Amino acid sequence: MIYLSKELSFCAAHQLYNPNWSKEKNEEVFEGCAHENWHGHNYDLTVTVKGDPNPETGMVMNFKDLKKIVKKEIIKKVDHKNLNLDVDFMKGKMTTCEVFVKEMWNVLAPKVLEATDGNVQLHCLKLYETKTSFAEYYGE
Repeated sequence: MIYLSKELSFCAAHQLYNPNWSKEKNEEVFEGCAHENWHGHNYDLTVTVKGDPNPETGMVMNFKDLKKIVKKEIIKKVDHKNLNLDVDFMKGKMTTCEVFVKEMWNVLAPKVLEATDGNVQLHCLKLYETKTSFAEYYGE
């Protein structure tokens, strides 16, 4: 089994806010992330797929094809957008790094399988919200 990774970056705004809580509780739990005028991050996303190399091409998957899928299904939908307001697959969900990476998985996993006739699977998504804070998801 070979693991192939592609890194992409994007910028997006969001707000962490639980409408069932008071403003004070939201600020206590989420601090600056609960700011009423939103805030943003420069996200870095590592997408890792797994499979066996095709005997004819020697590739698990062409890097260009992986990039094309991620750009179409994720980056174009989230780059320079407000995750709370503009992104269909995040509507009504908390926009934490943890929830965000899981929702991206739900979008990408079937697209990778479809593009590779089931020969390649999504293995891991690693989403950096800052240089020192990230979430990883393996579809479990």
